[in-house]
Amino acid sequence: MSDPRTPGDAPLEVCLTLPALADHARVARLAMAGMATRNGLSYDEVEDLRIAVGEVFALLVRHPDPTARIRLRCRVTDDEVGIEADRTPAVALDPVDELTTAILGAVVDEATIDGPAARVVLVKRSEHPR
Repeated sequence: MSDPRTPGDAPLEVCLTLPALADHARVARLAMAGMATRNGLSYDEVEDLRIAVGEVFALLVRHPDPTARIRLRCRVTDDEVGIEADRTPAVALDPVDELTTAILGAVVDEATIDGPAARVVLVKRSEHPR
C-alpha cells in the first residue's frame, strides 16, 4: 500500500485515548509504532519510538485508576514523529528515575516531561527524511 501523503503535505495526526491501566501499554506502543512507519522511519527508529512510548505509558500509569485516561497524540511530518501524552485527570508524576531518563535520551531526539501536569512530549527525527 502506498502512502497517500506526498512531501510537503499537511502533517498526519492521530489521537488515541486509553484507560490509565498498564494492560493498555501494548495498544499504545503498537499504534504509535504504526504511525511512525508512515513517516518512513527505519525498523530501528520505529523500535526506538516503541520503547519510548512504553516508558512514557509506564510513567503515566504508575498510579492506576480505571476512571483515568491516557491520551496520546501522534503527529507525523516529513522529517519527524512527535508524540504528546497526558493523563486525565492529571496526577503529578513521580520523579523520573535515572534509568528512564537514560532510556528516553537514547531512543528519542527530544523528551520533555512535565511532572505536575502529567504530560510528556517526545520527538523522533528520521535519519532519512522524505
